[in-house]
Amino acid sequence: MGTKQLQFTGFNEKDFQVFTIDGLEERMEALKSQIQPKFEQLGQHFAPSLTAMTGEEMHYHVAKHARRTKNPPKDSWVAFGSSARGYKMLPHFQIGLWETHVFVWFAVIYEAPMKEAFGETLLQDIKVVRKQIPSDYVWSKDHTKPEVIRQSEMTEEAHKELFERLINVKKAEILCGIQIPKEEAIKLSGDETISRIEEAFQTVRGLYNLAKQAV
Repeated sequence: MGTKQLQFTGFNEKDFQVFTIDGLEERMEALKSQIQPKFEQLGQHFAPSLTAMTGEEMHYHVAKHARRTKNPPKDSWVAFGSSARGYKMLPHFQIGLWETHVFVWFAVIYEAPMKEAFGETLLQDIKVVRKQIPSDYVWSKDHTKPEVIRQSEMTEEAHKELFERLINVKKAEILCGIQIPKEEAIKLSGDETISRIEEAFQTVRGLYNLAKQAV
């Protein structure tokens, strides 16, 4: 047997402070030592459960930010997709941090060639989608920005616009999930954090199933 996997302990104040460190190298160093080991733990934990949940073998990918040359990353994440080679071209799941919050997403980002077809599917199933997503969940149309729209504030017309944008705008993206504010996240134990993430993945699983139909 290999070495026993370390227990995930949750996120703490120091994890969020990584995104306040000046300088690319300095922030990357802190990311590697402070946050990436936790993403590895979450990757090892959730890849099997997402495999069971989706019926497809899911692989995890810890963001490396390798192409950055000057701007230090403002957020970081571990993503889960059905390819060992990468996730950006596929419907996928993410767990990550900004300086202000934890995010847990189902995501289809602009690299995904199936996003137009997914937009069409979402439009056809708009009423079902609106029923499936709880009011405290949030939507995003750009994974590089922290701004989101709460489900409780989304009219059917607003959803329609979001889904049509996926069809018509080349760089359009769609993400749905939860944000856990830093103040709340640092009080959660490792098990409580995992439980919140698990619940979010179960909730957005219907969107993943719809996205797979569009592939």
